Amino acid sequence: MPASNSTMQPATATSGLAIVSLLGALLGFALFPILGSVVAVVAGRLARREIDETQGKLNGEGLARAGEILGWIGIALSVVGVCTVGALVAVPLCAAVLLGTDAMFEGLRLPLLAIIS
Repeated sequence: MPASNSTMQPATATSGLAIVSLLGALLGFALFPILGSVVAVVAGRLARREIDETQGKLNGEGLARAGEILGWIGIALSVVGVCTVGALVAVPLCAAVLLGTDAMFEGLRLPLLAIIS
């Protein structure tokens, strides 16, 4: 029979919010870019606060921090993507307004020819 070890520490639980944060960040990259990333940032911040308040009874600070950082990266990439798509749409439309309606199709003809050939 094994001897009882009185110096064993009780097992600590992982914060559920920390797990949600990391899963939200992963979903932010895979399926729901903006929603998943925002969930990751908010859940990560709440998880870190919850872990600090429990004074060692909960762990998962690394998960929460990773989810929060990945969430911010996902938000930044989403903003860059939206700005890029906006610029790709706005430039031909502005050209069409300033130069006439045919200019829009002239600007799109060369990229389309490059893709087709």
